[in-house]
Amino acid sequence: MTTAHDHPEGIEAERALKYAVQRVPGGRAEVVEGVIGHLSYDWDHERARDALRAQLSEAVDRLDCIAGSGDLDLPGSLNWYVPDLAVVPGRVARGAGALVPGQTLLVAEVSSATSAKADRVVKRRRYAEYGAPLYLLVDRMERSVTLFAEPGSLGYTKADGPHPFGTAVRLPEPFGIDLDTGGL
Repeated sequence: MTTAHDHPEGIEAERALKYAVQRVPGGRAEVVEGVIGHLSYDWDHERARDALRAQLSEAVDRLDCIAGSGDLDLPGSLNWYVPDLAVVPGRVARGAGALVPGQTLLVAEVSSATSAKADRVVKRRRYAEYGAPLYLLVDRMERSVTLFAEPGSLGYTKADGPHPFGTAVRLPEPFGIDLDTGGL
C-alpha cells in the first residue's frame, strides 16, 4: 500500500487537505482518494439512513454505543470520510474528534448516483484496510444490501449479499439482529 507518508511532501499534503476539509464553508465534506466532495443528500437517501438508524437503535442502546455520521480519519492516506452511519462504543466516542474505522463496530454507506462507485469499491477497500469490522452497503442504485465482514489489508474476506431490498440481513454479534431491508 502506498500512503501519503511514503513521500516527504505527502505528510504535509495529507495534513493540509484534512485541515481544509474540516473547514469547508456551508456544510460537511469528505475526502475520497484526495478529492474533496461536498455532502448533499436527497430525501430518499435520508429516509434510508433514518430507517437503518431506527432498526439499530435498540442494539446501539444495549451496547452503550453512539450511532451517527461523525468524521473518520484514515491516517497515512488522503482520505477523510463522513459515513452515512457509524456505530461507535460510547467510551470511544466521548470527547473524541475524528475516529479511525477500526474504532467502530459498524460502518454503513447508503449509495447515491454520485457516491455509488466510491461506496462499492473505494470505501469498501479502505474500511477493510483500516479495520472496520463490519461494512454495510445499502446500494440504492442496485436496490440491494451487502454486509462485508472480516477485514484485512486486501479487503473484506466475507460478503453476505448482495441481497435485494426486502430480504432480511443478519447483523452478527455484538448486534445479533435481522435488518428489514424493505424500507431502505
